Amino acid sequence: MAARSSWGGHLRLSLVACPVSLFPATTSAHDVRFHLINPETGNRIRTKVFDADGEEVERKDLVRGFEIEKDEYILLTDEEIKSVRLESTRTIDIERFVDASEIDRIFWNDPYYLVPDGKAGVDAFTVIRTAMEQAGKVALARVVMGTRERIVAIEPRGAGMLLTTLRTHDEVRQSEEYFEGIPDRKADAGMIEIAERIIAQKAGPFDPSEFKDRYEDALRALIESKRDGDGGGTKAAPPREDNVIDLMEALRRSLEGPSAKAPAKVAAKAKPAPKKPPAKKTAAKPPPKKAPPRKRAASR
Repeated sequence: MAARSSWGGHLRLSLVACPVSLFPATTSAHDVRFHLINPETGNRIRTKVFDADGEEVERKDLVRGFEIEKDEYILLTDEEIKSVRLESTRTIDIERFVDASEIDRIFWNDPYYLVPDGKAGVDAFTVIRTAMEQAGKVALARVVMGTRERIVAIEPRGAGMLLTTLRTHDEVRQSEEYFEGIPDRKADAGMIEIAERIIAQKAGPFDPSEFKDRYEDALRALIESKRDGDGGGTKAAPPREDNVIDLMEALRRSLEGPSAKAPAKVAAKAKPAPKKPPAKKTAAKPPPKKAPPRKRAASR
């Protein structure tokens, strides 16, 4: 079953426009979803809506409210919200073209497939897509989705185009407040050289089919086991508890490849561990002199 479009309108480049539709490029249809069930009756829980006075209300009778003070709201109906519709509500108007490398990856958000809506707009759509492909540029535009006007990036993809919503500057937290506590420390050249060799060993192509949600797979296995009647399900292996060793030793062991022992946790300090740990020295000390009193008591 084909997906339903999430938006319909026109794509416009200067005086050239064509009808288009947007379809979500990702899906959550395969996610494991749960409902709240009353275990005594087996019935699914239904949510009812009550106001602050405890009176039950119908969702269809509710309106949107913007809080201006504690428990004080400005009420807006759907008709009032629609009255401030922008041109971008039904038109994706391309404003400029940029190199994709200029857009920091932290700003990329949700992807959509952009396709022509009907045969009438195919020619104009193809002209815009081909011109963008040959120019090697990404288009920036605006479109209203839901109750927000979003900045979007548009790029050719196959016979169609990919539209990705972009986060605004105010939505992205600045990294400085999180990174300022990281000490400015120069890494050991030998350790860097080993780390680079590890990176070279693990280098390879990106294949998204190799990455699966193992937690969701375990949930599905648990569900299937209960459906089959054994009720046992599956149990995840406990977290591995490896000995903490020094950073250089961890890097060297990592280079040994698949035949090496399980990777060890990296210690906070990069200095080699002492040959004789304090624990061994403590064990070598003679026991406290408490034995003589016990011997005297036994001789009486």
